[in-house]
Amino acid sequence: MVELRKRKTPPPAPARPAKKKAAPKAEKGGKVAKAKAAVAEKVEAVKEAVTGKTNGEAAAPAETPATGPPKVGDSITLAGFGAEIETHEGTKTTLEQLVAESKAGVVLFTYPKASTPGCTKQACLFRDSYESLSSTGLSIYGLSNDSPKANTTFKTKQSLPYPLLCDPSQTLISAIGLKKGPKGTTRGVFVVDKAGKVLAAEAGSPDGTVDVVKKIVADGDSAAAPAPGLEKQPTDSEIADTAGEVADTAAEVDGEKPAVAA
Repeated sequence: MVELRKRKTPPPAPARPAKKKAAPKAEKGGKVAKAKAAVAEKVEAVKEAVTGKTNGEAAAPAETPATGPPKVGDSITLAGFGAEIETHEGTKTTLEQLVAESKAGVVLFTYPKASTPGCTKQACLFRDSYESLSSTGLSIYGLSNDSPKANTTFKTKQSLPYPLLCDPSQTLISAIGLKKGPKGTTRGVFVVDKAGKVLAAEAGSPDGTVDVVKKIVADGDSAAAPAPGLEKQPTDSEIADTAGEVADTAAEVDGEKPAVAA
């Protein structure tokens, strides 16, 4: 007779951990809303720190600096004024450097295009009056947006005693208010003294631009006394008058009555 053995009862299976219940949608939405609110608060704090105005407040309009070309009587900051230009020889320079190298200031007469009739007349008028215009120490320069090659040809052909400045980008021409349209140049004249004071700034005809500088020289408005060696020389008539006065004085000393001029 077969003896039946009892099977051992297997151990109970370990209980599975209970699944976490998903957070209610409303709770998730609340967390997102809080995060957005925190971010918005930080952004607002940054805005307030930068502008001094909270959200919803109208910011005070920024002060607009005075713009436009300088006028007669204005004082300009020469450093960086008009950016860099070059001479007809291709040498880089600036208005600040030109003024520093001058004895009393700089005259810039602008012309639309080298070797055209009106510009030739203007350049030759400055050429013919060069000695008197520069007698008080003002340095004369022609200024256009022509290339160095075109201005070199112009200077050589007309025997101009002063340098010609090339401003293809029209940075200086624009700064002095004589730019015309997108690429043109207005005929005119700009004069500035050693201290940066503007003595002339206007458009004009070939004769008119020269007359402006003549008046400045005649009125002694060139801001600096003539440099040594540039003092005004007496004319022949002034020398004759002085000689006559000396002769009359000598005659009075000797007891003679000076002769009456006819």
